[in-house]
Amino acid sequence: MTRYLLDTHAALWWWTDPAPLGSGARAAIAEASGEVFVSVASVWEIAIKTQSGKLKAIDNFEQDYLPLMRANEFRSLGITDVHALKAGFLESPHRDPFDRLIAAQALIEEMIVITRDPKIAAFGCETIW
Repeated sequence: MTRYLLDTHAALWWWTDPAPLGSGARAAIAEASGEVFVSVASVWEIAIKTQSGKLKAIDNFEQDYLPLMRANEFRSLGITDVHALKAGFLESPHRDPFDRLIAAQALIEEMIVITRDPKIAAFGCETIW
């Protein structure tokens, strides 16, 4: 069974306004039933940006996160030391720590990343949009 890992922007758009998602991304999320994952890295990224006022997509992300995950039957993907090591040693000039961690998780866990960001694919990940 194919397992998908949502990039941060893909999770946000699915939860708030799926229109910007590519047709392949929308279909994959809708059809994956229980095999769509959100990285703890994305949760952390959204929380940081929400707290700082840079992101206002979800009014109360701290309160709404778990209900959103349950309502969409998404699964949380924790971060392991193996993920962190892989992220740190990925060959790429791309320095965004959240992108590096999502890419590392996808590579190790053999997941397809739902993203429009070509830099994720440059890490060697399979992507869909």
